[in-house]
Amino acid sequence: MAKQQRPNGVGKAADYLDQRTSIGVLVKEFARKVFPDHWSFMLGEIALFSFIVLIASGFFLTMFFEPSMALVRYEGEHPPSMEGQLMSAAFSSTVEMSFEVRGGLLMRQVHHWAALIFVFSIVVHMFRIFFTGAFRKPREVNWLVGAVMLILALAAGFTGYSLPDDVLSGNGLRIIDGVVKSIPVIGSWLSILVFGGEFPGHHIIPRLFTLHIFVIPGLLIALIALHLFLMVLQKHTQYPGGGRTDKNVVGYPALPVYVAKMTGNFFIIAGVLTLMGGTMAINNVWNYGPYDPSPVSAGTQPDWYILFVDGALRLMPGPGWEWVIGGYTLSMNLLIPALVVPGILFTLLFGWPFLEAKVTGDHKEHHVLDRPRNRPTRTGMGMAIIVAFVVCSLAATNDLIATHFSLDIFAITWTLRVLVFVGPVFAFWVTKRVCLGLQRKDRELVLHGHESGRIVRFANGEYIEVHTPLDEEERWLRVSYESPEPLEIQPLTDGRGVRRPGYRSDRRWQKLSRFFYEDRVSPVTPAEVEAAHSHGRHDEIEPGRHDEAEPKAPTGAGAVGGGPRHSD
Repeated sequence: MAKQQRPNGVGKAADYLDQRTSIGVLVKEFARKVFPDHWSFMLGEIALFSFIVLIASGFFLTMFFEPSMALVRYEGEHPPSMEGQLMSAAFSSTVEMSFEVRGGLLMRQVHHWAALIFVFSIVVHMFRIFFTGAFRKPREVNWLVGAVMLILALAAGFTGYSLPDDVLSGNGLRIIDGVVKSIPVIGSWLSILVFGGEFPGHHIIPRLFTLHIFVIPGLLIALIALHLFLMVLQKHTQYPGGGRTDKNVVGYPALPVYVAKMTGNFFIIAGVLTLMGGTMAINNVWNYGPYDPSPVSAGTQPDWYILFVDGALRLMPGPGWEWVIGGYTLSMNLLIPALVVPGILFTLLFGWPFLEAKVTGDHKEHHVLDRPRNRPTRTGMGMAIIVAFVVCSLAATNDLIATHFSLDIFAITWTLRVLVFVGPVFAFWVTKRVCLGLQRKDRELVLHGHESGRIVRFANGEYIEVHTPLDEEERWLRVSYESPEPLEIQPLTDGRGVRRPGYRSDRRWQKLSRFFYEDRVSPVTPAEVEAAHSHGRHDEIEPGRHDEAEPKAPTGAGAVGGGPRHSD
């Protein structure tokens, strides 16, 4: 009689927990969840794992940082230039952490690099979602969650960047003070409220510290959990391909395949960030010195994600843009670049899913992603935003460009002022034309196939080129998409000649819809394919050996064993 095997300690603990929480049902359901496999989906993982490194390194730094603006004299041995200087306790603790605490400088630099990668991966991840239409129903709420996380990531980066109280971060806070004071009517009072008195006050560093280590991370953790919950609940989006529809998911199960991949990715990302922190110096605050409002050096720029605001401020003309209305001064040279432009950008970011649904008239669920070429206007708008960001970022480095290339800084500034308007429009036009050209190329490939280079001569002297037909999966990829038409609206008057209410609003939406979808290339229909492939005697030509030797691509059915699986 076989001896019954007794469960080990882990099994007992799992059984104990399952009997009291029924967590085994949740684990089983998650283990059966299928996730598609594509390199671009790793962008979200990079953001998540960078955030984990941020939390771990930030916990270490919190134990040694002193969030106080009280003046002290630095008495450390390193660096020698700082010895005996009068500085804030925040700056002093930052320098001591870098030179006196074992591993302190490594952790500071890992933390800073992780913050930069965290924001960068969020931005690139959101652009991937934007270009592929992953924000469509039912994922509008998750898009809004991601947009709020982006704003919180920017806030986390800025509050952390300002904590050392060095010249660089102090000048950044001074710019924020100027922007806050430029707000009509309440600006001065709001500045006093934020800084606890006249700038710089004595409370801004402790307040930023509280926001940076408690409020913002707590909100980010909650939103990340909500974001992941919605992703699992709604099914993961997938790229178009054989066998992939809005009713299934083709990929790998969460356990053990996907969890193993995510674990490996975490250690790779953590290792790369540690390597960057150990070999690539960043934010060496002792080179700038403690904050003093008198020196403002050239060649100082904020972190990359704030560059566009700094650049917009530099591009905005000064004289003539301060208006006095009713005894109040409107500093438009601060309001427009620092508040109006970012406000328009984030309003467009939050409203885009609903705007596109309105102009499309499409309220169906979508789980298969768009190819960017099949939505030319959306892709063009995304490229226009990228170009505007790049131009503003270049404007934030206009002094470095002038000194490094021996150019006139005024000529650089005026050139960038022109480019900030012309560049996005040109990028939109070029991108849209390229997308439409790629769509026409797809039609040609579906109807005629790939050029094979084989030239055949008939007995009557006619020469033709034999094209290689597309396999089923490639044909599916190039024809299985929707090409929305501009909205159709009801006429101005009904059958009795009564003017219809809401016609003007409908007319405006129709014009906007035409802007989006008037230039369109319809996907190839089965009738067009059949007509294109009816070539009479040309069909009798057999393909060459290279055609016969090509392996046939899978039509979507997953392979047995370790291959991808379908989830309905």
